[in-house]
Parts: sequence; structure tokens; C-alpha cells
Amino acid sequence: MNLIQRMEHWGDTHHPKWLDIVRMVLGILLFMKAVEFMNNMDYLSTLIGKSQFLSSISIGVMAHYVIMTQLIGGFMVAFGLLTRFASLIQIPNLLGALIFINPPSDILSPSGSWWLSLLILFLLVLFVVEGGGPWSCDRLLENHPMKTK
Repeated sequence: MNLIQRMEHWGDTHHPKWLDIVRMVLGILLFMKAVEFMNNMDYLSTLIGKSQFLSSISIGVMAHYVIMTQLIGGFMVAFGLLTRFASLIQIPNLLGALIFINPPSDILSPSGSWWLSLLILFLLVLFVVEGGGPWSCDRLLENHPMKTK
């Protein structure tokens, strides 16, 4: 059994039910943030442009990538559908927010969004390891009577 299979097995056998509530809330928050970004596309483009790392065309592409991954990924995390994959595709968004968007001087600010981004990144990594849990679509599909073996 390789490392990924052992990690999946451990996550499936050691998943408390209360963690599913955290997963659902995280998915809803990510989905809501994507809707907020869709409604304020100029603000998102300004945030991404602050990094001065991308050209103007790349900023538009990156803004659409962030919105789509958070919209689709947030929905999938909330319902526990392909939770590990949905969490994994959102990690680059959070890494970008931590490194480029939220300035390092924001770390010591108690109201700064750096800590919130770090918490969400930690939860996404946790759900990459833990998976969907007992209250997820993943579990329903896994235990479905029509499942082919």
C-alpha cells in the first residue's frame, strides 16, 4: 500500500462526525466568497494586481480561475463530493492569498485576513487528508447498493 492509499485509509477510519460540520461550513464560506468575488470582479482584479507579479491579461485569467475553483470547489466541499480533490484544487488560491495578497505586515494585526486565510488553508489540507467523512456524498456513493465492484 503506497502513501496516498494509507493516508486515505487513515482519514476514512479516523474521521469524527463533528468534523463534517466544519467541512460543510467551510464549503459554504468558500462558495459565498466566490459569489462575492463574482459580484465584485473589479475588486478581485485589484487584489490580484497588487502582487505586481502578473500582466493584465494574466490578472483576468487568474481572477476567473479563483472564482471557478472556489465556486465549484466550495460546493463540492460543502456536500462532500470528491472532497479531497476539491480541497486540493483550492490550496493554490489560499497560498496566493497568503503570499501575494495579504501583506506580511498584516500578520500581527488581530483583525487581519492573513490569519483567516491561514486557517482556511489548514482546513483544506486537513480535508485533503481526512476526506469527506461519514456525512458526505462520497460515503453515500461508496455504500450505494448499485455500486459496481
